[in-house]
Amino acid sequence: MNLELEKYTKLKPDMKDYEHNLERLKSYDMTGWMEIDENVDDIIETAKNIDLLVVIGIGGSYMGAKALVNMFSNPFTPSKVVFAGYTLDSHYLNQLKEYIKDKNVVLNVISKSGTTLEIKKTYEILKEELKKKYSKEELKDHIIITTDKVNGELRKEVEKEGYKSFIIPDNIGGRYSCLTPVGLLPMAVAGIDIKRLLSGAKKGLKHEKLAYSYASIRKQMYYNAKVVENFSAYQERFTYFLEWLKQLFGETEGKQLTGIFPTSTINTRDLHSLGQFLQEGTPCMFETVIKVEKENEEIDKINNLVIDSVSTAHYGHTPSIIINIKDINEESIGELITFFYLAASMSAVLFVVNPFDQPGVEAYKSEIKKRLV
Repeated sequence: MNLELEKYTKLKPDMKDYEHNLERLKSYDMTGWMEIDENVDDIIETAKNIDLLVVIGIGGSYMGAKALVNMFSNPFTPSKVVFAGYTLDSHYLNQLKEYIKDKNVVLNVISKSGTTLEIKKTYEILKEELKKKYSKEELKDHIIITTDKVNGELRKEVEKEGYKSFIIPDNIGGRYSCLTPVGLLPMAVAGIDIKRLLSGAKKGLKHEKLAYSYASIRKQMYYNAKVVENFSAYQERFTYFLEWLKQLFGETEGKQLTGIFPTSTINTRDLHSLGQFLQEGTPCMFETVIKVEKENEEIDKINNLVIDSVSTAHYGHTPSIIINIKDINEESIGELITFFYLAASMSAVLFVVNPFDQPGVEAYKSEIKKRLV
């Protein structure tokens, strides 16, 4: 992969403090994602025996898996993986209950604490549905818990009921966890080659300087009043990957009254709507565009021609950074994931905030708890 940083921005990366800031990043405790655990045989074997997996998670506990399952699945074929626990929408939950009624289903509840409201309530409701179909002994084959190794309500349940479990590492936070069992089990069930994904992720971790260059350009954009970053892709299958990026960057650097607000567009669809704002609206934005170099068909060539044309048209009003990847496969996407891990965390270091906490999220949870008493 490579980046076009200067072509559509007029900016050059400032690398003078690169080594110092890299050391600052590595001094944090929550950098376990910098080491890729490729021991995934148990995950792959478990996935083989699952007909339909219902993932119960929110935020980092589902978004990465959702992004890749969506990316590598046929959009016109029912998926072997569905997601719940990220919404309190009763309509969605009731439709899900109806959908799984006559199916051989496994619940995968994902939470370190086991107390997150959306996950806890959804798990309670869906587990009651499973109890209508399976005996207590049979439930052991239909519930998988991904949680903390030692602590939390879900770990207690594993020990009491004997459910299959996977571990969320202590030194990896939710939005950096999609290359752990949190994301890998759903991906494996969906037929994604997770070993190839992890191989690509190891390559991505070598892009430290490239990621810092990108982080440096982003910070300069901020100083030039470009306080909104639009992540853009020109393939429909990137839709949830861009949602994952919004969480990754928003939660990583948006704190202490600083940071760049992330949004997203899927083109060419959104060129016919939000493209108007990007071309002539309030000049507060810049774009990061994911461009796929491999052109399998004539329409791919046209798509890439549009990318270059749009960046040229927007130039001067909305600057663009182009991230070039060779193709869309497990290896290239694994590489892209860890590149963005590095870029987001390095950006937070440049904004002088902790990349790995989320005090604003905890604030809303605290307020909910008060009102539910």
